[in-house]
Order: sequence, then structure tokens, then C-alpha cells
Amino acid sequence: MSPRHNRPRGGENPVDRSDQGSAPGGLDRYGLERTEEYQGEEWKIRHVAGASSVGKRYRCPGCDQEIPSGTPHLVAWPEYGGVDDRRHWHKACWNAKDRRTSKVQRSRNAPKY
Repeated sequence: MSPRHNRPRGGENPVDRSDQGSAPGGLDRYGLERTEEYQGEEWKIRHVAGASSVGKRYRCPGCDQEIPSGTPHLVAWPEYGGVDDRRHWHKACWNAKDRRTSKVQRSRNAPKY
């Protein structure tokens, strides 16, 4: 079997994507990124692999529980926000953010961190 060639056929010039902010489908140099609307503004969402978060622990604003080190999750921040506006969420918590109340309700025995 001959080796695979990842070049366009038919004499076409390859597309130079160095001047574009991100590649098609939302892929950029950091991984899959998309934009969603939340609380009346646009938010950027980026998936974080578990291997890239080893040794780091975050607190999810959706459930107010800790995201253990090495757990895949996502990072969300307002489109025009800075580094300090980034929040690390469980994927399920981000998907349920519109169904939650504005204040997380805990049971009596739940720890308060």
C-alpha cells in the first residue's frame, strides 16, 4: 500500500490559514472552542482534557463542588472578558446552567467550602 498524501489534488494551492483567527469548525491552536449565549451575553467555551489539568483543582460555579485533578471539564468566560473571568465547569453543570436557580441550594449536611 502506498503512503497517504494529504495534499489537494488537481493543482489547487493549499489554503493558508495563518491569517485566520481559527480554523473551520471552531478548532484553533488550543482545541475545540465555541460561543454560546448565557445571561444575555456571548460566552466562549473551551474543552479541557483531563491530562492537561493534572495537579490542578478547580471549583465549579454550577454546583459549587470541586473538579478533581485530571478530570475532563470545560472553561467558560465572557467573550470580552479577561483571564480573571474564566470559570471551570463540569460539563453536566454547564449544560444544566439554565435549569438551575440563581443560588445553589444545599442540604443541611452538605459541606460549605
